[in-house]
Amino acid sequence: MAKCKYTGKSVMFGNKVSHSDRKTKRMQKPNLKKIKIIVNGTQKKVWISTTALKSGLVTRA
Repeated sequence: MAKCKYTGKSVMFGNKVSHSDRKTKRMQKPNLKKIKIIVNGTQKKVWISTTALKSGLVTRA
């Protein structure tokens, strides 16, 4: 599942709206990267959102 380990960001649903104002369901996925982080002195590979990386919530290995 597309979900950030730290921020909890996951997929969002909304409408795709055409020029003629027809609406169909669409899905927006979060911008995730699989990186190595340090958790309790050990390295782990987890999915992290780019906003969590930019804000400094995690320390990269």
